[in-house]
Amino acid sequence: MDSRNKLHSRLRLWEFPDQYIIEPADGSGAPCLDISRVDASMKLIDQVGECDSLRVPKIHPISGVVGMLKLLAGSYLVVVTESERVGSFLGHPIFKITSLKVLPCDHSLKNSPEEQKKMENEFSRLLSVAEKTTGLFFSYQVNLTLSSQRLHDLGAESKSLPLWRQAEPRFLWNNYMLEVLIDNKLDQFLLPVIQGSFNSFETAIGKDIVDITLIARRCTRRNGTRMWRRGADADGYVANFVETEQIVQMNGYTSSFVQVRGSMPFMWEQIVDLTYKPKFEIVQPEEATRIAERHFLDLRKKYGSVLAVDLVNKHGGEGRLSEKFASVMQHITGDEIRYLHFDFHQICGHIHFERLSILYEQIEGFLEQNGYFLLNEKGDKMKEQLGVVRTNCIDCLDRTNVTQSMIGRKMLELQLRRIGVFGAEETISSHPNFDERYKILWANHGDDVSIQYSGTPALKGDFVRYGHRTAQGVLKDGWSSLRRYYMNNFADGTKQDAIDLLQGHYIVAVNRDMAPVPQKGGLEAVANFPVALAVVLLSFWFATMSMKQAGSDYKHKHLFFSLLWTGICVGVAALVRANGRIFCNRPRLHKPRG
Repeated sequence: MDSRNKLHSRLRLWEFPDQYIIEPADGSGAPCLDISRVDASMKLIDQVGECDSLRVPKIHPISGVVGMLKLLAGSYLVVVTESERVGSFLGHPIFKITSLKVLPCDHSLKNSPEEQKKMENEFSRLLSVAEKTTGLFFSYQVNLTLSSQRLHDLGAESKSLPLWRQAEPRFLWNNYMLEVLIDNKLDQFLLPVIQGSFNSFETAIGKDIVDITLIARRCTRRNGTRMWRRGADADGYVANFVETEQIVQMNGYTSSFVQVRGSMPFMWEQIVDLTYKPKFEIVQPEEATRIAERHFLDLRKKYGSVLAVDLVNKHGGEGRLSEKFASVMQHITGDEIRYLHFDFHQICGHIHFERLSILYEQIEGFLEQNGYFLLNEKGDKMKEQLGVVRTNCIDCLDRTNVTQSMIGRKMLELQLRRIGVFGAEETISSHPNFDERYKILWANHGDDVSIQYSGTPALKGDFVRYGHRTAQGVLKDGWSSLRRYYMNNFADGTKQDAIDLLQGHYIVAVNRDMAPVPQKGGLEAVANFPVALAVVLLSFWFATMSMKQAGSDYKHKHLFFSLLWTGICVGVAALVRANGRIFCNRPRLHKPRG
């Protein structure tokens, strides 16, 4: 990379009453970035100005600049205040963001109309949700948005560009927030960030030290939360699309294998309605084939041949979706695009996940034919991956995690045999320490992706972690399912708004007939989750006490009162649901991007 494009790896933030100054602290003597707190204008200056009693700054070390967001009147600078090193990618240090800070540049808001100030405050509250975003990673030296194979295939000219210009836009989490800095030509301050997962470990196999890394790159095109982002949009971008790359390095050899996951690629949804499992609805079914074609053509362009493995049930609501997916694929499949349905729950049930060997037998030929990426100790390409397995279930989380970990294990064994670490019949299970750490690697990976989409760790994670189902794992899954219900109904609407704001899916715009912020009164003023939760707990307590104390002749009466309490609870929760999102309630405050 050209030294003029090299990112500043150490920065110091000077927080003055009227400006922010970001000073390179890496000894480079490079210019400082001056940002006005009045109008968010930016410029480079030679050094930090003089301080006096009227301009006493707060000074903080920061790890990087994530970008800038513009709301109705003010702008907001997003910086990394804390990070930790979590490993290396192809020899370069990788850092995880542990703390984000949103810094307001909103002094101009003082002169705005009162209604606009109220709206600005409402939107800016979403930024406090954004500060809690999990699973963010970055590197100062290497492009994390590209797989090892795609990085190797980059030309010398591309490798000399700033990291943000090398980046794959789909996986650049702060793509939208960087636009202002890009316009100001601030390449050395532009920190590319991915969302996903990064886990690695080293283990000894005989005299050899093997390094295993697992990376998840989450796509931003249809990013969101579990119930609020389902299916595909009109352009074929699907919810919860994640690229997973497994990398093995040993004795100078580097080998990687890529898989992807994503929601079924046509328009479908689940409207959150306080039921435990809302009904699946297929939207614009006449458009399904066109949308799926766009999706798979994009996959073909980026990955080569595609094998779509559908793990959804054949019966019930899931069955209708699976039937639609299968009928759509009849018009798309050919030599380069294949479709396979595997009814995970029917074949494996809830405990017999070893029966995934049946699936592996059906896809083994595709995996061997399309292979993996391999570099020798001289850095020469010996093999390349020619195709990808695309796995989905309903959420693309739990069944998908178990299946992808099985495929990853089988491919890693092939890679280690090719490098010469394993003998012909040797497996990961032959090495207990390796086996245990590999299972933990995939279990952590599944939890990371699941937390970002559903708010909880992955279900069925005990099988990935231990190789079998456990009683504790089943109980933990029950608790996680209840937490998902809460997140879906009481938290994810607001979180979805925050995501849409950060990603530029909705751009806040001033409108002439801009609606005032509705004033909350009556029950709506106290409609929030703590109130609903309190009523839930009271309901259960009264129900339990009533049933214990009542004789057989009066139990029907106490049951009636228990149901009454439950009805009150649902009513309060419904108010919460109706009051949950900004963008749904006030559509004139935003416009879709693009």
